[in-house]
Amino acid sequence: MKRIGILTGGGDVPGLNAGIKTLVRRLDALGLQAIGIRRGWEGLLFYNPNDPNTEREYIRPLNPEIVRTVDRTGGTFLHTSRVNPGKVKRSGAPAFLQSEYDGQEDARLDFTHVVLANLEHLQIDGLIVIGGDDTLGYASVLHHQGFPILGIPKTMDNDVFGTDYCIGFSTAITRTVDAIQKLRSTIGSHERFGIVELFGRYSGETALFSAYLADADRAILAEVPFNIQHLADLLTSDMRSNPSRYAIMTISESAHEIEGEMVQTERTIEDPYGHKRLGGVGSLVAEKLEMLTGHRTAYYQVSYMMRSGEPDILDLMVAKNFARNAIVLLEKGEFGRMMSIQEGCYTHVPLELVENSPRHADLDLIYDSENYVPKIDQAFGMPMFLQ
Repeated sequence: MKRIGILTGGGDVPGLNAGIKTLVRRLDALGLQAIGIRRGWEGLLFYNPNDPNTEREYIRPLNPEIVRTVDRTGGTFLHTSRVNPGKVKRSGAPAFLQSEYDGQEDARLDFTHVVLANLEHLQIDGLIVIGGDDTLGYASVLHHQGFPILGIPKTMDNDVFGTDYCIGFSTAITRTVDAIQKLRSTIGSHERFGIVELFGRYSGETALFSAYLADADRAILAEVPFNIQHLADLLTSDMRSNPSRYAIMTISESAHEIEGEMVQTERTIEDPYGHKRLGGVGSLVAEKLEMLTGHRTAYYQVSYMMRSGEPDILDLMVAKNFARNAIVLLEKGEFGRMMSIQEGCYTHVPLELVENSPRHADLDLIYDSENYVPKIDQAFGMPMFLQ
């Protein structure tokens, strides 16, 4: 092998740049050329061998000097996208592939053959892909096609199957706990209910663990439908027992009432992986709580602040170690693997496991679904992240 591609896909999280830097430096030490693919899978779909402009747009050779300082900031300096080359609508296809849709306007076409042809034209011998379940899911498709590929899991939702931990989760929880503690002064001053809505897509781990660590009164999760009247009664009791006369709760963006539906934003167009934009359930809950109790509410979406800025120490550590482990497997010629942490130890698992995502925490073990609170009496024998 001579040239190894690196790409990041899906939502950004803190720690990506540290992982990229580590990969580039380790590859350089082995005498291999690192090739950055800009904007995730879009880079390999929109690259056109007959158009030099697309090479300047999407392909970036990397060396230690280029990545020297990138780990000092969050996000991904290679940029990212939510493109799925295996299911492309005409509106999302590059111009030079539009003729493929003649006679099938509404079809989603599989352009995996284009991605593989572009990898061959670029003389990229293997790929290291950093992403969540969607990005790594498509990486698994390429693996099944015989292309040498390794995966590194990242997502602030921490829901990739096959690993207890994904890059970005710790920083997201740290940001949220800090926000909750800061909000207490205002919510307490006005004696209100505080409703903190969190990203997490279909996983409630961000809401659960943020509530646990910040000692919030209640946590409403994506996986457990809730009764609004019961929630109102619980929060009213929490407020009365608090000398400062307020109560605060977390809620997953995809949480919903019993026999209700997830709240979607007005922009309900699906992304290339079939996900619709969620958000707003916290506002709806706030309105209903005011009507049921007569108490004022304060509603706050932490949203993008959960994934913004520099990584905390844990995400920095995991990103660097996942990257180093990926290079070890590359040296051994072991492909089709995903870096993983299981029971507190670094390991690697078959990349195909990501196809079982999303992973969910054992809520029967760590969540009281009757009282909407974390249920963690002790942690002996449990994994570090309690899943």
